[in-house]
Amino acid sequence: MQIETHATSPTTDLIPPDATEDTLTAPLTTLTALDEAIERLGVAVPCRSYDPEVFFAEAPADVEYAKSLCQTCPLRDACLAGAKDRREPWGVWGGELFVQGVVVPRKRPRGRPRKNPVVA
Repeated sequence: MQIETHATSPTTDLIPPDATEDTLTAPLTTLTALDEAIERLGVAVPCRSYDPEVFFAEAPADVEYAKSLCQTCPLRDACLAGAKDRREPWGVWGGELFVQGVVVPRKRPRGRPRKNPVVA
């Protein structure tokens, strides 16, 4: 008996062989559609494998961690397109941070910025 081996890739190993380009990139405009797409994949996706609180975190470092988890998800593009269509109020969707329905590049820490630079 011979076992076939192949080089593993974090992004391609999550994509089932019967998945088409349309199913991976079409916007998932309803959360029901997102849930159904995850079920059809039959593999673990980050938003279902990790604590959901990570994707709605307050700390900037935690938000960046959540964004990094989304990078390996095969539904990332469709999730992001759906979140934009739904104007998600907040959280990390498709590897991007949403605040009041708009994608923002990074989460700012609480409080006012310093007036004077910190001396190291």
